[in-house]
Amino acid sequence: MDPRVEKVLKMPLYQRVLILLLLLGLIAGGFAYFFYIPAQDELSKQQKNNKKILVELQEKRRIANNLPRFKAEYEKMKKQLDLALNELPNESEIPSLLSNIAGLARDNGLEVVEFKPAKERPKGFYAEVPVSLKLVGTYHEMALFCEAVSNLARIVNINDLNLGKPKMSDGITQLSISNTVVTYRFVENPPEPKKKGRRK
Repeated sequence: MDPRVEKVLKMPLYQRVLILLLLLGLIAGGFAYFFYIPAQDELSKQQKNNKKILVELQEKRRIANNLPRFKAEYEKMKKQLDLALNELPNESEIPSLLSNIAGLARDNGLEVVEFKPAKERPKGFYAEVPVSLKLVGTYHEMALFCEAVSNLARIVNINDLNLGKPKMSDGITQLSISNTVVTYRFVENPPEPKKKGRRK
């Protein structure tokens, strides 16, 4: 038999118990340090991850449960956008729309003295298309023209309306009328807004 083992066996009982307890303590400590504590850390990490996944799952379930409502809202908004875009002509429609406006002025008895398209003013996804108009006619004819413009399918505003001094012509009171007709055009690819540089 190994002399070291014999030496241990010859020791008093309390010393052998202490050595046994010490060995068991070392084994337990090693197990705790190398296996139990890392396993607990991993378990805690997985539990946190599990909670996060459960929150995400609940959110996705909520979205899935409301999907028909979201789809209906999307379709409704798409229809509203289509209607809005119908009121904003594209670039190719602008000349015919402007000539229609001049035609409406003539149809309502106004004489078109000046019809001067101005430079477009970009406003993001749309652009303002102003036209300077100088007309001659009666107040009633101008009112009829404004009503006809308001009935157009497109958005057209009459701005800066200025009624000049009345003049009598063949027993009819004629006005020199100046105004700006503004319509709007849809801009398909609006330019990106410029980023302000940092001040040094």
